Amino acid sequence: MEKVVIIGGGYAGLYALRELVKNKNIKITLIDKHTFHNLQPEVYDLIANKSTIADVTVDLTTLCLGLNHPYLEYKNLKVRKIDQQEKKIYTEEKEIVDFDYLILAAGTRTYFPSAIAGLNNADDIKKLHRAMYFKQSFENELFKKIKDEAKQCEDTHIVVVGAGLSGVEIAAEMAYNSRKFFKRGNFSCDNMKISIISSPDTILPGLSPELIRISNNRLKELGINVITNTKLQKCEEGFAYLTNGTKIKYSFLIFTGGVEASKITEELNVEKNNKGQIVVNEFMQTDKYENIFAIGDMAEIRNSAGEIMPPNVTIARISGTNAGKNILNLIKNKKLITCKPKLEGVLIALGGKYAAGNIYNLFHVKGRLAYEIKKYVFKSYRAPLLKLIKAGYAKLKQRKI
Repeated sequence: MEKVVIIGGGYAGLYALRELVKNKNIKITLIDKHTFHNLQPEVYDLIANKSTIADVTVDLTTLCLGLNHPYLEYKNLKVRKIDQQEKKIYTEEKEIVDFDYLILAAGTRTYFPSAIAGLNNADDIKKLHRAMYFKQSFENELFKKIKDEAKQCEDTHIVVVGAGLSGVEIAAEMAYNSRKFFKRGNFSCDNMKISIISSPDTILPGLSPELIRISNNRLKELGINVITNTKLQKCEEGFAYLTNGTKIKYSFLIFTGGVEASKITEELNVEKNNKGQIVVNEFMQTDKYENIFAIGDMAEIRNSAGEIMPPNVTIARISGTNAGKNILNLIKNKKLITCKPKLEGVLIALGGKYAAGNIYNLFHVKGRLAYEIKKYVFKSYRAPLLKLIKAGYAKLKQRKI
């Protein structure tokens, strides 16, 4: 029986898994160091108290049970090393997993440049546990402002470093919800400040001028201070020093300045880019091993014009589905299918029930309409997963009886 292993239970990994389970005669193993699938784009809602931990996670054990495949198993393990020649995966838990085909879908993490002194104190909300810690710390800061008269006079300053999608969304959500908080309680300590720092001369580099304009206007409306064409130089004793000579006192520093691939790619003898992402061919295969695939954020994926695709859910879906189909075709000695990644658009949450979007590069939307479209897209992805974990949970309860 052919053994297929997926490392990573993120968006791309689950799309690959949903293809692979169509073949009931192969053994499939899903490995992830977490017990849950993190709905990363919705974590900002969690921080803003618009959702709970149950809304932004999906349990991987019950999900796999719900897929109803006779030879599918989920293993909560941390991968330490991959031996391509021996086709073995070594884990920190000392368990060894064999494979005939391997899909690498471990994603990326926030890149903290070592050249920026003191950056280790920054908040990394890409990781769910760090996002939860930030949420609790921020709420505790608000409570201190309410109960302490001396504290009320002090500014609370959130500095967001990085003005890509993540940076803009978190800045907008924090600004909107802090304003809502003070207004609801009629508190006199309404002196929250938020700044966003962008290395380029604009926010959201690479997106359409109209989307940038809409987002800029919204950030201004929310009272966010946007600093462009400037980099973070160092952090020291609650102060951020910028390359333009500015010194900013901060209460919280959130870093969203870049990403790098999961560290499990470091020892892999395959072509990688300077972010550690694996360079794949049109079938999502690595350059040296036709049985090893890389998908989603972990891979450098190009379209037919040779352009590198940005990491997002659409590319995760397309690449994950393609890799799953191609492994099934390899097993059956069928022709491989070319992956054709294409962006369907961009939707940006900009605080409250306001969003902005570029749909298929055909038209732009903003405000409540864009927000509702974004929520619909999220629900369309989450609904089938909820159906699977409901079925899996029913099986789990039967086993315990």
